[in-house]
Amino acid sequence: MKEIIIGLISGIVGGLGMGGGTVLILLLSMFANIEQHIAQGTNVIFFVPTAIAAIFVFIKNKNIKFKVGIPVCLWGLLGAFIGASISSNMEVGILRKCFGIFLIIIAIYQTYSLYKRYRNEKNRNNSIK
Repeated sequence: MKEIIIGLISGIVGGLGMGGGTVLILLLSMFANIEQHIAQGTNVIFFVPTAIAAIFVFIKNKNIKFKVGIPVCLWGLLGAFIGASISSNMEVGILRKCFGIFLIIIAIYQTYSLYKRYRNEKNRNNSIK
């Protein structure tokens, strides 16, 4: 039952385009007691079908710029190969710490982005009055 709930939550977050894989790795390692390397590998298996589903929806809604997407995808494949090679040779403890630092950086960035958006909307509303 845990796996179903974790998959559902990660799929919804991934479908929204907000990094369901990050959520999946976190949930698998914290609540399903799966080792970090296994959680990251499972994320790769999870990512492919959910990404394909999301791609079809985004293409249907004309929300993809292929001139940007194709080069980013190709360089992303190279980065994924390099990252997978590095992480598969790391100790689990170091990998968990790196992933934790990554999550902290993402949280700071997201918080800053929300604050910036709030501040811009507040300034826009004050200028309209």
